[in-house]
Amino acid sequence: MPEEIRYIQVVDEEGRVDTKLEPKMKKERVMQLYTTLIRLRTLEARMMTLQRAGRIGFYGGSVGQEATATGSAAALQPQDWVFPQYREPGAALIKGISMETLLYQFMSTAKDIGKGRQMPVHYGDRAVNFVTISSVVASQIPHGVGAAWAMRMRKANAVAMVYYGDGATSTADFHAGMNFAAVFRAPCIMWCNNNQFAISVPREKQTASKTLAQKAIAYGMEGLQVDGQDMISVYAAAKYAADKARKGDGPTMVESITYRVGPHSSSDDPSRYRPDSEVELWRKKDTLERMRHYLRHKKWYDEDEDAKLHKLADEEVSAAIAAAERAGPPSWETMLEDVYAEMPQHLQMQHDDLAAYLKWKEARA
Repeated sequence: MPEEIRYIQVVDEEGRVDTKLEPKMKKERVMQLYTTLIRLRTLEARMMTLQRAGRIGFYGGSVGQEATATGSAAALQPQDWVFPQYREPGAALIKGISMETLLYQFMSTAKDIGKGRQMPVHYGDRAVNFVTISSVVASQIPHGVGAAWAMRMRKANAVAMVYYGDGATSTADFHAGMNFAAVFRAPCIMWCNNNQFAISVPREKQTASKTLAQKAIAYGMEGLQVDGQDMISVYAAAKYAADKARKGDGPTMVESITYRVGPHSSSDDPSRYRPDSEVELWRKKDTLERMRHYLRHKKWYDEDEDAKLHKLADEEVSAAIAAAERAGPPSWETMLEDVYAEMPQHLQMQHDDLAAYLKWKEARA
């Protein structure tokens, strides 16, 4: 196992491409990733607007770090599992969760897979092996590692992608998950989205380690760093780690160096803990512009086509919002579902009492 941390950067900030590190990707695949970035950027802008207008209750954005989830998920196969934190809508779209499904969840509608029981922006879909998001920091790490161990025991040709932030590396669940994954050579990718802040705590106040990736060495695991603003770099690192895990060569920790340009959530004021000058510095490293550099390098960029992609993304998000608002809220009866195979007597009594009250109330209206 290498004792030093490799840094992967395929496309730099000036648009120069390291052809030695460049992964083999067809034009259709690259354009799919670029289109997903545009869809995601459009979604994020609209959701913050909806939250401010009171049409959704809460939103946690990923503006600035969209490439790290989108590009890494693109290296996965349909049978692979995703254990997300709460900044992976790009991974959700790549894995096949529809824009409508996301909006049904954001608005807690009758068509929400989770029946409105989760916080907004806590989506999941068993149909595409995307585990429901949890707000508890790092709780998905032992879950994902345990699932990966089960995959190994079953000899399944599958890997688990476990996403977490830099703040999660300060938790006990991170330690337990990393140690277990390395000891049992679980086929997983421990993907750390280092966006520089654990809500308001900067990375340098969380750890004295030079990098987060080097923590992997102590557990007996390979660690990598990747330029999280470059989608192509992210895909290359994820593809390497996924192929390695699938072959039975154990887990890899990847530290994706990125930045949360917006607030931690719609309830956060980032101006209280970081200067605007720092944010502007990272805005210049925008992942969309980095992808445009790459497309120009490949002679695949077309301004007219780019304008069409933005228009289509806006129409898609608008249609998804409209569909979610038409769906309406979940029925009150869903409160009593999915806990027991057969409803026990005490819940049946509560169900009947509430049904009778609502019928009486409607009659008096």
